Amino acid sequence: MSDHSAIFAEVAHMNVSTEYSQGILTVGLTGELDHHTAKKTMQEIERAMDRYLPRKCELDLSGLSFMDSSGIAVIIRARKRMLETNGKIWLIRPFAQPMRVLEASGVDRLINIKSLESGGVR
Repeated sequence: MSDHSAIFAEVAHMNVSTEYSQGILTVGLTGELDHHTAKKTMQEIERAMDRYLPRKCELDLSGLSFMDSSGIAVIIRARKRMLETNGKIWLIRPFAQPMRVLEASGVDRLINIKSLESGGVR
């Protein structure tokens, strides 16, 4: 298996792309993460985690135009999977609407977030 791989899957109104390099799995989410797309999205994330067994996982939310509480469930489940293997997870560049959902749910206190505005980790 190469050290740098990419997988792309389309899930209803959601695109999931994965890239693995040097122990880091980057999962790009594009579209709408809601109750219609959450189950398939999590299956794609878990498939990539099982395939690569990453030490670190980045969930890149910069392509999400919408996220509801089902998206929170996906993020919490991905966090749990990484914790089970002593891995680390963080969220990258959520736009305003998904960021409001993350803040309202308290996920921003559980998982480090690198925001668009600051460029730094919260």
